[in-house]
Amino acid sequence: MDFNDILKKFKEEIEKIKEFDIKEAKRYFENLKVKYLGRKEGIIPNLFKKLREVPPEKRKEFGQKINLIKEEVEKALKEYYEFLKQVEKEEKLKKEYVDVTIKFKDFEAGSLHPVTKTLNRIVEIFTNMGFAIADGPEIELDFYNFEALNIPKGHPAREMQDTFYITNEILPRTHTSPIQIRTMLSQKPPIQIIAPGKVYRRDSDPTHTPMFHQVEGLLIDEKATFTDLMGILNIFLKEFFGKDTKVRFRPSYFPFTEPSAEVDIGCVICKGKGCRVCKGTGWLEVLGCGMVHENVLKNANIDPEKYQGFAFGMGVERLTMLKYGIDDIRLLFENDVRFLRQFKPFLT
Repeated sequence: MDFNDILKKFKEEIEKIKEFDIKEAKRYFENLKVKYLGRKEGIIPNLFKKLREVPPEKRKEFGQKINLIKEEVEKALKEYYEFLKQVEKEEKLKKEYVDVTIKFKDFEAGSLHPVTKTLNRIVEIFTNMGFAIADGPEIELDFYNFEALNIPKGHPAREMQDTFYITNEILPRTHTSPIQIRTMLSQKPPIQIIAPGKVYRRDSDPTHTPMFHQVEGLLIDEKATFTDLMGILNIFLKEFFGKDTKVRFRPSYFPFTEPSAEVDIGCVICKGKGCRVCKGTGWLEVLGCGMVHENVLKNANIDPEKYQGFAFGMGVERLTMLKYGIDDIRLLFENDVRFLRQFKPFLT
């Protein structure tokens, strides 16, 4: 048996690897490895099997030659394995190459959503006036959402808020007023807070959505007056809409305040001349307010003989629509980039 012929043929075959692309070369390499070193049919393992057929006096020499061939084959296979790894790495780098000198189209910078911008501005104005921010759960008990706010079961005011119910006693809050109750029960007066957050009602049309945002405010002290309330809201509305904004208060009804009022501003669309948005009146309703009802103070364990207070509440989406001239509230929640992009100059 000519061992040199076996080694010569192997070297000729392994050199052919360079003729293939990397994918074919890897497949060819594996086949060659099996052909020469495979346990079952490999050429070199078969030579070792024939060792028992060799006369005893020649077995040592025969075995040494097989080992030399094996070492040569394994060494060559190892070298070509490293060679293939390097070729594969280079080809991968070519595919992943990025020319950093090419000018790409600039990415469009994102911006705050109009509702977020409005909410942040409301919070900023009131915190600058000394109001702290309070928070509470979005899933509430009927006690905090209705009963403690002077709206017992069967009260007609419950019809004013088309409520989602989880159980008879558990519901997604319909306003952020429960935060006021929780604050009064856990904190002694004086209290001066705003309560921003999401609220939920069964309502959906161009001016209402099932989920929307509110900011409510509460101030409890020994000498809080309706005049103080009017002054604070007047400052807020002129800060938010502009110093020339006209403001008026109209008597209204809320079960948790007495006396109660609704607040209007001069129409931001027609500047008070009368248009479709303000229904020709020149005024737009923006929020509700009033002095905290005596029953609410009692329910929160606050002595109405010693303390009094006022509360107010506004819809963030409502103010956003007025601020930016939006006529359908649903546009704020559709996430249409074409719509949102219109407000980018306002939101940077």
